[in-house]
Amino acid sequence: MTAQTGPTAGPDDLVLAGEFEPATHSRWQGMVDRVLRKSGAVPDDYDHPVETLLTTRTYDGVELKPLYNRAEVPENFPGLPPFLRGARPEGYVAGGWDVRQRHADPDPVATRAAVLADLEHGVTSLWLVVGAAGIPVGALGDVLADVYLDLAPVTLDAGADFRAAAGELLRLHADKGVPPARVRGNLGADPLGHRARTGQDADLDGAAALAAETARSHPGLRAVVVDGLPYHQAGGSDAEELGAALAAGVAYLRAITAAGLTVDEAAARLEFRYAATADQFGTTAKFRAARRLWSRVLEVCGATPVGQRQHAVSSPAMLTARDPWVNLLRTTLACFGAGVGGADAVTVLPFDTALGLPDPFARRIARNTQAVLLEESRLAGVIDPAGGSWYVEARTDELAGAAWAWFTEIERAGGLLAALDSGLVAERLAATWAARSANLATRTDALTGVSEFPNLAERVPSRRPAPAAPSGGLPVVRYAQEYEELRDRADRVLAETGARPKVFLATLGPVAAHTARATFAANLFQAGGIETPDGGVLTDAETAAARFTESGATVACLCGAERSYGELAAPVARALKAAGAATVLLAGKPSDVEGVDGFVFTGCDALDVLRTTLETLGVPA
Repeated sequence: MTAQTGPTAGPDDLVLAGEFEPATHSRWQGMVDRVLRKSGAVPDDYDHPVETLLTTRTYDGVELKPLYNRAEVPENFPGLPPFLRGARPEGYVAGGWDVRQRHADPDPVATRAAVLADLEHGVTSLWLVVGAAGIPVGALGDVLADVYLDLAPVTLDAGADFRAAAGELLRLHADKGVPPARVRGNLGADPLGHRARTGQDADLDGAAALAAETARSHPGLRAVVVDGLPYHQAGGSDAEELGAALAAGVAYLRAITAAGLTVDEAAARLEFRYAATADQFGTTAKFRAARRLWSRVLEVCGATPVGQRQHAVSSPAMLTARDPWVNLLRTTLACFGAGVGGADAVTVLPFDTALGLPDPFARRIARNTQAVLLEESRLAGVIDPAGGSWYVEARTDELAGAAWAWFTEIERAGGLLAALDSGLVAERLAATWAARSANLATRTDALTGVSEFPNLAERVPSRRPAPAAPSGGLPVVRYAQEYEELRDRADRVLAETGARPKVFLATLGPVAAHTARATFAANLFQAGGIETPDGGVLTDAETAAARFTESGATVACLCGAERSYGELAAPVARALKAAGAATVLLAGKPSDVEGVDGFVFTGCDALDVLRTTLETLGVPA
């Protein structure tokens, strides 16, 4: 009997979408197969499900599929082990997460003003870089003179000076009359993170002693930060960052329990810091996976399971110095992913961080990014909004598995300190950075405003230089650094001569025929700071050579449709060489064309093309 769907149908007769065939995975596969084969994207001899052509892999080997079916989602509730859905039963629905701003300006007067501006406009806690890389230890009192320390918790980042900085901060609390039981924040001891950054000895005993001393005198104050940023900033993947941080956390548990605290007391002294990137789903999965992993560690240690205290920081590695305004989009995505992932505290780095010390406008935008997401988008109004998503659950699970495998490899090597000393960690991170660098070079991993859609006319903001960051250990990289070095080389030529290095685009045939490849070539060369004058509509070799000469360039790139190449590429290339072209390139797949020295195409090594071109143009390194 067919269900009634007309105007007389009753509620028991109505079958929604009843006239359609059931949606199944196999039907979807069939439709994808037909579309891809019709487009020519599938080789004739391809005998695997064609949807595998749409599957990508992360740097951890996690497969990202085009479609996810219902999966077995583990039953879990917020605030209960393994804390997949959040460390607190109520989430942050009532007041939002902790909005934490970073300060590293060594000028106490400037930092004091910046701190007050942040606290007056929505920031709820402070992250102070103290010591050689930031605020002098003795200047903490001046910086925090107007701060109500019982209302605004402070997290320190003092490197090797953590004991002196902690003593000064505790003295300030006492001077302001804050009862020890009401002191919150983190003293920021992280000798393993400092070891990773600098290669210097790790004072584990000192950090453990500080944690033990303050555990009883200041029960609400944490003493140790488990920082994953050194591994992320060395080019590592999400699983590598999580696994190294997990190993650091275990090392701190061992040291602090050896200093006299129980495992439960030791775990309560720790806060974990992770990078949040513009991959919003990857970031969400990272913070969910991190809580699950730490819960398992505490379970194995015999501790009472507690939710991992997490501090999210928008990735310094993803920030660009060129077209820094695009960083506003990157940091917004990072903040969104961390918030959805359940981070307890979030720091949005100002968009001009890669240029030096942020200015007041950049700080304002950074804190307002969080204000908009919290107050207008109500991002914290739902507990674990990604929970139950088959994609997010699968990605969380696979990421946790990859991180656990790396963590256990570190433990088998003797723990994090031994793995750092032996070079195991550095070698693993270097391999991932090499893979990432290859994708950046081919623009598979695109950097908007840098490797894609560069703006040669931009005026880069000027900022005061930031204090030198600790170095000597793991490298510190930014994804845009090699493209920006090439831009700097070209800009020096502009400053010295008044003109940029040039590549002439020999645009063959009508506008409709050459626009696509000319746009591609201009985008590529401008990523290296190279100007790209074009010849307009070129239909013969003589005109092309004349316009090339007028441009003043010494390198040319042919841009046109395949039909134009068949008719004009070889004669135009010969004419350009005769007119003085040192190199003639062609925008298109490599082929045998007389007079052409090289090719630029989607997937080519753009960095190699740019370096070679700048050398040909005589631009000094």
